[in-house]
Amino acid sequence: MFQKQNIPLVTTGLFSSLFSDYISQSSQVKSFYNEHFSLKDFTLYMEKNKFDYLNRPALVNALNQQSNLVSNTTALSKANILLLEKATTYTVTTGHQLCLFTGPLYFIYKIASTINLCKVLKTNFPKKDFVPVYWMASEDHDFEEINHANVFGKKVVWNSSQKGAVGEFSTEGLQEVITELKTILGDNEKSNELIQLFEKAYTNHSNLADATRYLVNELFGEYGVVILDGNDANLKQLFKGEFKKDIFENTSAQLVNKTIEELKVNYSAQVTPRDINVFYKEKGLRERIEKQGNDYVVLNTDIKFTEQELNNIIETTPEKLSPNVVLRPLYQQKILPNIAYVGGPGEIAYWLEYKTMFDEFKIHLPILMPRNFVMFIDKGTQNKIQKLNLTIEDVFKDGEELVKAFIKTQHDDINLEEAKTQLTSIYASVLETVSAIDKTLVGTTEAEKQKAINGIATIEQKINRALKQKSETDINQIWAIKEKLFPKNTPQERYDNFSMYYTKLGKEFIANLMNELTYDLEKFEYTVLKEL
Repeated sequence: MFQKQNIPLVTTGLFSSLFSDYISQSSQVKSFYNEHFSLKDFTLYMEKNKFDYLNRPALVNALNQQSNLVSNTTALSKANILLLEKATTYTVTTGHQLCLFTGPLYFIYKIASTINLCKVLKTNFPKKDFVPVYWMASEDHDFEEINHANVFGKKVVWNSSQKGAVGEFSTEGLQEVITELKTILGDNEKSNELIQLFEKAYTNHSNLADATRYLVNELFGEYGVVILDGNDANLKQLFKGEFKKDIFENTSAQLVNKTIEELKVNYSAQVTPRDINVFYKEKGLRERIEKQGNDYVVLNTDIKFTEQELNNIIETTPEKLSPNVVLRPLYQQKILPNIAYVGGPGEIAYWLEYKTMFDEFKIHLPILMPRNFVMFIDKGTQNKIQKLNLTIEDVFKDGEELVKAFIKTQHDDINLEEAKTQLTSIYASVLETVSAIDKTLVGTTEAEKQKAINGIATIEQKINRALKQKSETDINQIWAIKEKLFPKNTPQERYDNFSMYYTKLGKEFIANLMNELTYDLEKFEYTVLKEL
């Protein structure tokens, strides 16, 4: 279905210096993680970390209960849950928000990467087991970030006035959104198949967490993915000590801020911790806890606690507390026997800020693994690229620079830079003569020189405009390519929804994706998949 071409990440120009330096194991980054991603480092990790065996029964019990909330958990996924009882089993985790219809394509790529990394590890460590885990960010409350999907250039939006943790949102009213999506996708066998899948997910389940669990199981269940919702009372029991240290001692903020200051010598900060990195959560409510005087106040509410009252909540009902972006990685690593976390550049960047915090809590930072980066190019776009004699590397360039370079290749006989050089040389001679005769004329001569250079620049601009007009059709094609592959100046994988490709390929889209996105520990590249 696809022809694959891999592009070195560094040549795309899409990634931050921190991420690039992490990939290349720059000495500037080494102090912010433990093990890197060689097989040797994975061996070291497993030798050093046996994980808290006492947590495994609670984890397995929670996962079994959660998997029973939907009807489509596969036998392989259930078997993987049971494998977690064994001390020789590790998890590889990725996390993501509960995006409507899975949101942007990289939601799909993250889970595929996680599954394939488990396969690589199993091949190299056959006596161990590795379970792919998708961590549902069900406690997030940024609804505007997840309430839409971009399909064929149209934005499908779920409008809702619900508040609180998005995983608890009722799915009532989503049928109207699905009907809108159906209109966009059209009426054919594969699009109807996809619409039925969405209907089963969103209209047969009462909340967004269960709907997303069902959807991910349908897409990846045959590969054994285990889906974990951290919004679980029993699992939060395991995290009571960490809640207390963060709330009452501000441990996380102090340590992360210290690490951020060290990182800021060379890089930009990703996450700013707060003194308290915990939300208070009830149905329809998820708000930050802040200490004001001697009390602990839930912002934007009338709720407040004494220290003793809040301590009692931690002891008896820790499910009322929710970790923020700083504390959530620690929570993940506390309850999972996690050897690696698979994420994008931004995620890896903020995990690097947490090493000192992890050390203080005596929880080992997982090996941070980049996800697969993917660009899908349909036949029509391929034809445009070929017609214009562009390379795949070219399409990653800035649009304006690409147009400028293209025009130059079409008219390489025009060279006004040489004229500017000659003019500068001529005026240098004139200035030498003028300076020897009357130094007061130097300023006037310099002004005339600049006027002449500006004149050439003006002519150059007019020529470029004329050339652009002559090449208008080709230039429009270049911008059409850029918009297709970088819609709204954003990488395709961060914008388009997978339904655009599912309607062409059906279930084979996921199957082919799994085959093509092989995980290579030796090198990380941008995968370009060309439609055949």
